[in-house]
Amino acid sequence: MSHREPVTVRTVIDSLLRPLASPLPENTSDRLLIGDLDAPVTGIVTAFMPTLSVIERAAESGANLVIGHEGLFFSHHERKEEVPEGRIAALKRQKIEALGMNVFRFHDGLHRYAPDGVTEGLIRALGWTSHVREQRPEAALLTLPEASLEEIAAEIKQRLGLASLRIVGDPAMRCSRTGVLVGYRGGGEAVIPLLERGDADLIVCGEGPEWETPEYVREANRLGRPCGLIVLGHAESEVPGMQLLAERLAEQFPGLPVSHLRENAIFRTL
Repeated sequence: MSHREPVTVRTVIDSLLRPLASPLPENTSDRLLIGDLDAPVTGIVTAFMPTLSVIERAAESGANLVIGHEGLFFSHHERKEEVPEGRIAALKRQKIEALGMNVFRFHDGLHRYAPDGVTEGLIRALGWTSHVREQRPEAALLTLPEASLEEIAAEIKQRLGLASLRIVGDPAMRCSRTGVLVGYRGGGEAVIPLLERGDADLIVCGEGPEWETPEYVREANRLGRPCGLIVLGHAESEVPGMQLLAERLAEQFPGLPVSHLRENAIFRTL
């Protein structure tokens, strides 16, 4: 492509989908939610959650393409045509359209990079890349320098700049073999086999049903099988992946301003 040709929204999307290790599912959520595929791109912003605040800040910066990991309208799947649009969703859509912004959701594809682009971003942010011993589609397995559960949790808080996180298990327990699972992969189906087989004695995850993995870890400890769990939060585990994506897009499109925008933590602890 000649440097004189404008980079369009379609050009950027094609570049995002090129590295996929496996095809997108038929019902993929990855698509242009608002905008025009042939619009020339003036700047790119990545974000975990494309909130109205993020999109307005992107517009103020001169960017007109926002790549969000999650959706715009409060559901993993887009609204079906026969379902009326809610009032807040309609207001949000109107404001985004008035700004002339393009919003692309990039969820399934990033998780289909090899290694998973979101997991890779979290591991890099934690400074753990050299400790990875195996990459699986749903989890990364690491061998960390042995430390207590409490020490590892404190390191994670510091490196990710978190105000808080949650743990299950004895804070003094010594841990090394670690499974990292981002987003909503912290459920029992993905995690419990790792602990049962001894692939991990510590799990670091985004979130999952609280009656599955956390309860397994509690009972395992009471039954003499020590293991630990660190729950970061969904966004907290996936933001670094979108930051890494921004870095890579900046390399691919050196003529465009590319940045990552974060939202404030959504929950307050009282």
